[in-house]
Amino acid sequence: MSIFASPRFLPRVMAADALSCTATGALQLGLTDMLARLTGLPTALLTGTGVFLLAYAALAAWMARRPVPPRRLIGLVVVGNLAWAAGGVALLASGLVAHTALGAAWVLAQSLVVIVLADLQWMGLRATRPARGGMAVA
Repeated sequence: MSIFASPRFLPRVMAADALSCTATGALQLGLTDMLARLTGLPTALLTGTGVFLLAYAALAAWMARRPVPPRRLIGLVVVGNLAWAAGGVALLASGLVAHTALGAAWVLAQSLVVIVLADLQWMGLRATRPARGGMAVA
């Protein structure tokens, strides 16, 4: 059995997603003004995404605690994580914000983390997809 097929793999990845979003959201809300100065990112963007991250973290934590992982919802999370990463890169490339080097690093670090999480979530979904008889494929 691969690590990705373990019954605890998807819940653990969702818990990691929840923790990373909690930390990032709390930082963005707790240190909004300082982060805005250091990163060049607008306070409204930091606040709005901070609130979103905390709300999403609660949902991800709920998914992590389910006895059976909600596969369709986790599939949507994969798409959302990839969209978050693409949106961050697009924001930096657009020139709409006068970000600093630290601002680019902040956004790119978030993009990298969510790409890794999306990949892990997708591998977990693929490794545990039900076979035709309803049994999981190892």
